[in-house]
Amino acid sequence: MTQSIKSFDEAAEFHGHKCPGLAYGYKAAEYALKELSHGRSEDEELVAIVENDACGIDAIQFLTGCTIGKGNLIFRDYGKQVYTFIKRDNSDAVRLSQKEGTSMGDFDARTGELSEKVFGSSANDEERKEFFERRKVVIQKILDMPSEDLYRLEHVKPEIPERARLFKSYKCAKCGETVSESRARVQNGEIVCIPCFEEYSRGW
Repeated sequence: MTQSIKSFDEAAEFHGHKCPGLAYGYKAAEYALKELSHGRSEDEELVAIVENDACGIDAIQFLTGCTIGKGNLIFRDYGKQVYTFIKRDNSDAVRLSQKEGTSMGDFDARTGELSEKVFGSSANDEERKEFFERRKVVIQKILDMPSEDLYRLEHVKPEIPERARLFKSYKCAKCGETVSESRARVQNGEIVCIPCFEEYSRGW
């Protein structure tokens, strides 16, 4: 079920701009699709578990077809450059983790220094210009780098997530908005949504 992989330029158009983070995600998705001999997921036949919410996730969604809306992109807020891709049909899966020494600062220490100033709003015009010029070079280095030098890949035995389910909707007794049964809460005998739910705690 191999298909041609969409280009980085197409991924950047989807994301809105080109950046090293998008390039990292692009390389991860490209590596996984090739290793699994799999094309873009039209439904839920491919699942991606991502362990961060950075720019690279957009590239993974765009290339693999794994999205929050379809229920085959699962976000775990671990703050790690780690991605697991699962084929439902035969339970084959690969786990990719970014190798040490492959951060933007490792490719170009000056770009790493400038990044802190630019995104900390302390860079002057010359520094901003230098940063964005240097960043272009870093992006190309990431894209040109062999995937196996950028990511550690291992085949793993996954726990295949349940397919996305449909739930009933209920009207919140407080705000009147509808809420999915799976996220509803009961308070004083009434169904309420999470924002309206008043948590009860005794300090633990």
